Amino acid sequence: MMEEEKKSSLIAWVKRLGFAGFLFFLVKGLVWLAVFFFTGNEIFKSCN
Repeated sequence: MMEEEKKSSLIAWVKRLGFAGFLFFLVKGLVWLAVFFFTGNEIFKSCN
């Protein structure tokens, strides 16, 4: 019985970690896209 509880709590912890990791990398990717977009926008603005 204790082993089942340990296993289910471990699975729940891994799922939370996976969700947090997904959100972290999603936000990180969006920030990098914004950095490249605004940097490129400033660079190409001077070409006109």
